[in-house]
Amino acid sequence: MLIVIGLIFLVALLSPGIHRILQEKTGWFLALLPLGSFIYLLSWLPEIAAGGTVAQSTTWVSMEFFEVNLAFYLDGLSLMFGLIITGIGTFIVLYGSGYLGGDAYLPRFYIAILLFMGSMLGVVLADNLISIFVFWELTSFTSYLLIGFSHEQENSRKAALQALLVTGIGGLALLGGMVLMGYASGHWEVSALLNEGDIIREHPHYLAILLLVLAGAFTKSAQFPFHFWLPGAMAAPTPVSAYLHSATMVKAGVYLLARMHPVLGFTETWMILVGGFGLATLLISAWLSLSFTDLKQILAYSTVMALGTMMMLIGLGTEIAMQGLAVYILSHAMYKGALFMVAGAIDHEAGTRDVRRLGGLRGLMPISAVAAGLAALSMAGIPPLFGFIAKELVYEAALESALAPILFISLAVLANMAIVAASAIVVLRPFFGKAVETPKKAHEAPLSMWAGPLTLAVLSVLFGVLPFLVDKSLMLPAASGVWGEPLDFYLSLWHGINLPLILSIATLAGGLLIYKVWDPLRESAPMKTYQAGFAHVPVKAYEGLVNGMLGLAGWQTRVLQNGLISNYLLTIIITAVVAIGYTFLSRSGIIFNPDFSDVHVYEWTLSLAVLVSLGIMLTFGKSRLTMIVAAGIVGFSLALIYLIHGAADLAMTQVLVETLTVILVVLVLIHVPKLREIRSTASRFRDGIIAASAGVLMTLLIFAATAAPFDDFISKFYADASYPLAHGRNIVNVILVDFRALDTMGEVVVVAIAGIAVYALVKMTRAGTSTANKES
Repeated sequence: MLIVIGLIFLVALLSPGIHRILQEKTGWFLALLPLGSFIYLLSWLPEIAAGGTVAQSTTWVSMEFFEVNLAFYLDGLSLMFGLIITGIGTFIVLYGSGYLGGDAYLPRFYIAILLFMGSMLGVVLADNLISIFVFWELTSFTSYLLIGFSHEQENSRKAALQALLVTGIGGLALLGGMVLMGYASGHWEVSALLNEGDIIREHPHYLAILLLVLAGAFTKSAQFPFHFWLPGAMAAPTPVSAYLHSATMVKAGVYLLARMHPVLGFTETWMILVGGFGLATLLISAWLSLSFTDLKQILAYSTVMALGTMMMLIGLGTEIAMQGLAVYILSHAMYKGALFMVAGAIDHEAGTRDVRRLGGLRGLMPISAVAAGLAALSMAGIPPLFGFIAKELVYEAALESALAPILFISLAVLANMAIVAASAIVVLRPFFGKAVETPKKAHEAPLSMWAGPLTLAVLSVLFGVLPFLVDKSLMLPAASGVWGEPLDFYLSLWHGINLPLILSIATLAGGLLIYKVWDPLRESAPMKTYQAGFAHVPVKAYEGLVNGMLGLAGWQTRVLQNGLISNYLLTIIITAVVAIGYTFLSRSGIIFNPDFSDVHVYEWTLSLAVLVSLGIMLTFGKSRLTMIVAAGIVGFSLALIYLIHGAADLAMTQVLVETLTVILVVLVLIHVPKLREIRSTASRFRDGIIAASAGVLMTLLIFAATAAPFDDFISKFYADASYPLAHGRNIVNVILVDFRALDTMGEVVVVAIAGIAVYALVKMTRAGTSTANKES
């Protein structure tokens, strides 16, 4: 599996070169890559269908207390997602070559779509929490490139940034949840976590873990109130939209919660949060789809509705809900991929996606019409399509809900009525009725653009009529993977006359009625208000939040980063005083017992005299030169203290350093503006108070540190080892030139480089002055 993912990344980087050689045949060639990956994953189907799993692991990062493995885990759930990603990915690469044929940026599309494909495949196959997060973030980054593909257009850039910010913030929350989950269980491999559900659910941090993981999943899968970014992503080219909506990124959140169901599920909190948000999302978005006339917008909100349905099923957490989830994921991937590609074909060939400007295309685009018709029937849940089986299972799961079944089934039926109407809109309006003159003279799309949608639509019929083709081999292992234990069921098109069938008939009747009144309904005031409330207000809220953050960033830049070094120092010192001072004063157990018994009078006198005189000179001094000389006095005073205590070498070093420092700073101050021009009396008092606070704090810290028991282990080691190991009797010198010789060499190199830089600056200044004099 690692080789498959690595090969996809490698070919992605090589694709521009391949395009230069193969030109218009590049799409057909590159499509062999996901097709080969699909065949590879399909080869595991017999073993997975027999109840087996596949695990592969390679060490990536290895540390004493932490290890990250490039581990991959294949069971029914990851296999189903892997087949969807690679299977539909094959058609998307092919479709993109036709849709973007002649586009100068087509090589970039190949790079981004293959990188995205590899990232998404990594998410569903990875077995390590950290690896999942890395691939998760890669999907956010690559989707940013894909959504912003038409980067010359402002709406594309804004939509890409919007998707990146929303999913990226959720990704950070997910990282926190994964880290907590790993430490709570002691396992970083998902396959091991699946057996540790009780430990996680009974852990004190369970609620925090759940909320963080849900934040990541909800933002990624566009759950209410984060549903607004997905329709905005329609600024991307249609091949990208088809891939995002049918197979990959938007289902990453669904996959994550389905994968984590055995670990985090089976609690009332899980049921309320996941099921509740899913239910709200499906109802809101289903009816929002009826408020637009753009084909991609209608399909986008119907995708959000489908994602809400999947979340609701995961939240319900029953066996029938897991069956419905597996079937619904596959069904949605097929019909939504087909419909998006058909929508793109209509736009490509007719010049518009607005259903009000389309009609009667079935004669001009017969293959696309067939593909759209079959896919729309599956989306509406009409027998004998695969979507009908999925919808029946959703209704059965809602009816068996342990929490408010009447509410769940009522809202599910209401939402599906809207989806039936949306299905009729996306197929009847463009292809049937009176022919409408379109911006471009429409004709059938090329083979590369109708092969995918027609295949997916036919599969929707095939799996609906012959569900045994996938029920035991694929659906059963996938549902078992979500449930956490082996399940046993089979799929059937006909279950007799029961309540779900009656509800399906009522859904169909209601949906057709809504379609009949769609035009006045869409233009009605309640629908306009509904659209404004749930489609536009979240976008405005997002824009307000982003503008607020930009305003805050601008304010702090003006205040804190205004170019004055004195302000930077004030900020650093005040932050240090407040943060360290609060910790110091509020933390109990700090030893504070200074002993002044061995301090002589002349030492007190010397220290106080230096400090008081220095404080007065720095606060009230009007010349920087005076202040620097005053600061140097402190260094010379320290050298005097060293000398009093017998450390003549340290005293000499201190004197040399202080002398050199004062000289260098004085040389710099020659070119600095006069202090009198920028310092007021109030600012001097302010600086004095801040400096005094920092000094008092540091003094207290030193007292506290010196009062703590002294561990002489290190000093004893150096005292004992200096002569035997380094043949030196001066411990300080031995430490500098032997025990930490590399550090000392680094410091010497830094000083040497700084000296060379200063010399170069001086030479450049003189050269510039000389040149200016000659010119003058």
